[in-house]
Amino acid sequence: MNEATFLIKDVRARMVDVPLARPIVTASGTIPSAPLLLIDLETSWGVTGRSYIFGYTPVTLRPMLELITNLAELLRGKTVSPVERMREFENTFRLLGRQGLLGMVISGLDMAIWDALACAYELSLAQLLGGQDIPIPAYDSYGIIDPKRYGPELERSLKQGFRAIKIKVGGGDLKNDRETVAAVRDIVGRDTRLMLDYNQSLTVPEAVRRINCLAEHDLQWVEEPVPAEDLIGHAAIRNACTVPIQTGENWWFPEDISRAISARSSDFAMLDIMKIGGVTGWLRAAGQAEGASMPVSSHIFVEASAHVLAVTPTAHFLEHLDKARAILGDPIKVEDGMVRPRGPGLGINWDESAIARYSL
Repeated sequence: MNEATFLIKDVRARMVDVPLARPIVTASGTIPSAPLLLIDLETSWGVTGRSYIFGYTPVTLRPMLELITNLAELLRGKTVSPVERMREFENTFRLLGRQGLLGMVISGLDMAIWDALACAYELSLAQLLGGQDIPIPAYDSYGIIDPKRYGPELERSLKQGFRAIKIKVGGGDLKNDRETVAAVRDIVGRDTRLMLDYNQSLTVPEAVRRINCLAEHDLQWVEEPVPAEDLIGHAAIRNACTVPIQTGENWWFPEDISRAISARSSDFAMLDIMKIGGVTGWLRAAGQAEGASMPVSSHIFVEASAHVLAVTPTAHFLEHLDKARAILGDPIKVEDGMVRPRGPGLGINWDESAIARYSL
């Protein structure tokens, strides 16, 4: 194959709002459904690269759709070379910066380019990157829950083989957190790892108070107790608590993990492939995490995350929060609490009838 003839012909995107099996209740609000932007990158070899990005709220989808329409002008006729295309994005938007919706769109395009490249060679992305399609340990991810109501679901997670569970807290006072965590620990048992996520809802003193009170429940980590950008605050909490601190899902591109490592703000790294810079950004960030001996977990995007975790030296956990299941032809499967990357490419195939049903 002559890679010089492997060109990007066009990029198109579609908006959908996908129902969730269980709405995500957080201390910062409730996410009742998954607003997604589906990306199709057409190439001169007849291969289509696919990816999706998560808008958090439907109001973000149309602006991102417009961004992709405009960025397609930069991509048409260019080679399917993700590192070169990312370098081009970096140069084009150096003065503006790449955070926010623009960064999410750039990451989504990067994933679609990598998907097309792997599909062209009939390899999974993990294989294209030099790895294998190895199973990745996953944890089942819940929002703020009532343990009495969700007891059967938690038990179902255990029967699926999950050996780790995450719940969100912070919707009430410390007493409510203690009662919830104690009840969940009783349901899942001491052999199951338990993680908590405060979704940036606390102050530093309150975070220290609550985390130290909850430490008796043998927590794997507490996630984003204070605003994500408060690296100094996270470092202070780390120093004051025995429970490990997890951050990273709101780091923008590999530069942010550099800042977090320098600030000693986290025990772990939780990378969001849509914010860290797609596959290209993830690989750069994973190298830094290895240098700092930081275990790396993923934030949502189970399909793509399984592939990049398979080649991440300090891979830890994959978050099982399956937002795109309803519009995929062959959704990801959990086997004995693990998720295995599947090809070709990212292993994403659309269910067109479902897309028509949930289209915006």
